[in-house]
Amino acid sequence: MEMERRRKKRKLCMNPAVVIRTLVVLVILLGFIALVAFLVIRSRRHRPPPVQDNYTIALQKSLMFFNAQKSGKLPANNNVSWRGDSCLDDGNGYLNGLQGGYYDGGDAVKYSFPASFAMTILSWSVLEYSAKYEGAGELNHVKDIIKWGTDYLLKTFNSTADSVDNVVSQVGEIDNSSKEAKTNEGNCWIRPESISYTRPAIPCSTCPALAAEMAAALAAASIVFKDDQGYSKKLVHGADILFKFATKGEGENYAGGSDPPSHYNSSGFWDEFVWGGAWMYCATGNSSYIDLVTKPGLAKHDDAFWGGPDCGVLSWDNKHAGAQLLLSRMRLFLDYGYPYEEMLKTFHDQINEVMCSYLPDSSNFNRTRGGLIQLNHGKPKPLQYVMNAAFLAALYTDYLQAAFIPGLQCGSKFYPKEAFRDFAKAQINYILGRNPKSMSYVVGFTDHFPQHVHHKGASIPSDIKHQNCQEGLKWRDSKEPNPNTIVGAMVAGPDKDDGFQDNRSNYNYTEPSIAGNAGLVAALVALLDKSSPGIDKNTVFYAIPPMSIPQPPPPPPYKP
Repeated sequence: MEMERRRKKRKLCMNPAVVIRTLVVLVILLGFIALVAFLVIRSRRHRPPPVQDNYTIALQKSLMFFNAQKSGKLPANNNVSWRGDSCLDDGNGYLNGLQGGYYDGGDAVKYSFPASFAMTILSWSVLEYSAKYEGAGELNHVKDIIKWGTDYLLKTFNSTADSVDNVVSQVGEIDNSSKEAKTNEGNCWIRPESISYTRPAIPCSTCPALAAEMAAALAAASIVFKDDQGYSKKLVHGADILFKFATKGEGENYAGGSDPPSHYNSSGFWDEFVWGGAWMYCATGNSSYIDLVTKPGLAKHDDAFWGGPDCGVLSWDNKHAGAQLLLSRMRLFLDYGYPYEEMLKTFHDQINEVMCSYLPDSSNFNRTRGGLIQLNHGKPKPLQYVMNAAFLAALYTDYLQAAFIPGLQCGSKFYPKEAFRDFAKAQINYILGRNPKSMSYVVGFTDHFPQHVHHKGASIPSDIKHQNCQEGLKWRDSKEPNPNTIVGAMVAGPDKDDGFQDNRSNYNYTEPSIAGNAGLVAALVALLDKSSPGIDKNTVFYAIPPMSIPQPPPPPPYKP
């Protein structure tokens, strides 16, 4: 019986019809697999590169502006063909010299104050959004930009000492009343590469705001470069002695001194104390800094309580909103409680008021008909303030997202968190071309952008190697477009009526600045595809050791 079954089975298996059908199925299956493999390989081979969104393109271009602003001996990969080595004799005789750094704007002066602010903002944006920078292929680039700036700042004081008694506030000088064109950047229109005259290095022995801002820059950058322990420690040491120099070791009780008159002179120094102290805490984890900046005395000096709309205008001169947001970050993600909670909540309430003031329903700030918020109340050069506000708003939206907070109550109305991102996007879109002029105020973005940027290097052909101050005036006064495109430069911006004069001589419209571009870069990276990683909650606080929430002091012993 068993043998019979085996015979039938063998006969069935040898049935030609069965064999043919099996072979056909196998051929079809193998053909299908081969077709799928071919299509996959072909799609990979011919797949076009991912389409870059406008914010990514604008980010890449806006970073290039810093390459065009570099002073000193340029790196081989600087990628700005019309720039070369310049001002190699800056600061000869002062410590190890003052080569390097960034020219502030269209002239060749190097100012330590706005340069420090620019490096602080760029560092903050990297600490929050390193994954976005990496996704845009710009992480190494932005870190190189920051290091070029901090390398120079370390040269402006004795950064290896245990204490300092002065810092260099600027190199070069602008004085339009001077008749000495040979030593005056204001009256000398030549390329930086053509400068051969001696440029003054101006030291400052009583400049608390400048020193505290420099401390903030070095402290924030030390976290960016935390993987390079030697360099990071060098930055922290420099920041520490600068902060002591700024506060004279007295913190909230400091009562003397103010920055000397200059082109960049701070209107106060208490905001820089809180800003610098907050960054020092993030960089070191030393609780003395958080103790200092949350003391009611210092906080009141800093106008932590609502003191008018200008408290929300972050700039190189005004750090209130930046300090309040950074300290609110600590409240949201570190949850310290007593004894810090009272003041951190005050800062948090303040930044909520700032965010509400940015919304269209607020009466704090006017808007142009085209929708640009007037943070400087209709005065010239509005865009630098707008970009800083856009960065703060986009960043705070991500804080709310990470803290699972749905939005804010502004007066009688509740606004979802996306309202603040929408504000930031509307302002960025205006600057990139969605405005009554249909003009991009970022050079090189779209086909319609300013052609007569107030910038000495961009306005003079790069093949002109030597010229005197008077010879350069013909290029300043020329009606022709700049021969060199300063890619990524955000100009000063339109007026309160959305008007714009593309005029090289009118710097109120056409001059860019590194402080302005730093805010632009930070806002753009914050607004990149929201489906990509948001903020990094931990990197800013990497140096802060785990802390148990401090408890209230025990009650006094009972006395019957």
